[in-house]
Amino acid sequence: MLTFLALASVVLLGIVPEKSQAIVIYTGWERHALVGSDIRLSCSFFSWRWTSEDVTFSWTYRPDGSRDSISIFHYTGGAAYLDNKGPFRDRLEFVGNPSRRDGSILIKNLEFSDNGTFTCDAKNPPDIVGRPSSVRLLVFEKVPIQAGVITGAIIGVVLGLLVLIVVIYYLMRFLVARRVFSLSVSKHGKKKKEGSQQRQIKV
Repeated sequence: MLTFLALASVVLLGIVPEKSQAIVIYTGWERHALVGSDIRLSCSFFSWRWTSEDVTFSWTYRPDGSRDSISIFHYTGGAAYLDNKGPFRDRLEFVGNPSRRDGSILIKNLEFSDNGTFTCDAKNPPDIVGRPSSVRLLVFEKVPIQAGVITGAIIGVVLGLLVLIVVIYYLMRFLVARRVFSLSVSKHGKKKKEGSQQRQIKV
């Protein structure tokens, strides 16, 4: 009887489809690059499942000022399909590693017109429910200094000045205390010497 129940359980578990769980996709938030340079746009995902042989990655691109997105890359069935007609023709390369959940792409020889939003979507069957992640690309002739770098530099300078002020303050206290101590010792020694001389005169 127990054997029959065990076999029935195995059959039922094999028939019931595996439940899908959420997949979380990660990209950067914003990337800066120079005209004529290359840039890697990273895409990875988190899933509770082992990486499936049917894992897929898809990238779309929406230029600045446009409402429409175009498909520029798709990976499925172990093969990568690159954009061979659109704005990234001959400039797009797949540099990811699907077995490690990496669907990164490389865009070469950047142009000003490449400014826009790149969106990555990934599926790891049976985990196919997830929100695509987007990264904004800004192409410049010269990469601007980010506000965070300036803020960090200002904070560093202020902290450095505060440390310097504290050091000077304690150094001055030390010098004053040393001077006072020297004067006190000198005055005490002088009084002692005068007392000794007076005793000699009385003798």
